[in-house]
Amino acid sequence: MNRVLPGIALAICWLLLLLKGSTALFAMVLLPILAIGAYEYGRMFLAEDSFKQSAFLALLSAFPLIFQIFYPEFGLGAGFVLGFMLLALWTLTIYREGFDSYGFLARSTFALVWIGFMGSHLYLIRCLPEGNAWLLILTGITAGSDSGAYYVGRAVGRHKLSKLISPNKTVEGAVGGIIVGILVAGTLAQLLLVSVPWLFVVITAIVLGIIGICGDLTESVIKRATGTKDSGAILCGHGGILDRADSMLFAAPVLYYLLLICFPLV
Repeated sequence: MNRVLPGIALAICWLLLLLKGSTALFAMVLLPILAIGAYEYGRMFLAEDSFKQSAFLALLSAFPLIFQIFYPEFGLGAGFVLGFMLLALWTLTIYREGFDSYGFLARSTFALVWIGFMGSHLYLIRCLPEGNAWLLILTGITAGSDSGAYYVGRAVGRHKLSKLISPNKTVEGAVGGIIVGILVAGTLAQLLLVSVPWLFVVITAIVLGIIGICGDLTESVIKRATGTKDSGAILCGHGGILDRADSMLFAAPVLYYLLLICFPLV
């Protein structure tokens, strides 16, 4: 019950935001979400007394979305470049003997890419025609695939998907999760889209399901490297932001560019 009720509350809030909220409100909500995710990531790989460093990393990771919101003519790229330049300068200022400066710079840059740059594509999707519908479809695919993989894997899972990274994940679970993602995507597309491009929806659900698994396994690699069980505890029994958004952060850019390629007039 400690997990179910917060999970239902989170789902309802996200649903209302996409169905009733404006693009501006979505940006206002997404910005702190990405910043908190970057902060969680910083706390995972930095020392225990790393509040200031993690907070600064959170600020830098917000630059791509901030630039996209207030300076759309420059886009995400300008925000990412500025964030990286400040990160490099920051690395130089805290350099000291015995300090793994390259490791620090590389790990922090990953936060800029994964959370700041890739996460900002959620806002780009929201800005598209029917963007709220596609975000709900994206959510359905990632959440449906995750839940489907868990239950199918528990029921019939035999072959390990990646034994060293995540021993509990199975090939059967992954296949089952992708099938559930297709079904959820098709249902939501029928309900939310004016015209349903069925072939596109099915292929996209398969691609995003696979990409989502990659995102989930990537966070597992980070957790193993940092000895972390959950990225945080802000979601009351559901871990941190990254624990819930790892698949979506990977899948959002893929969906955005698929939409631009297949529907260039959107």
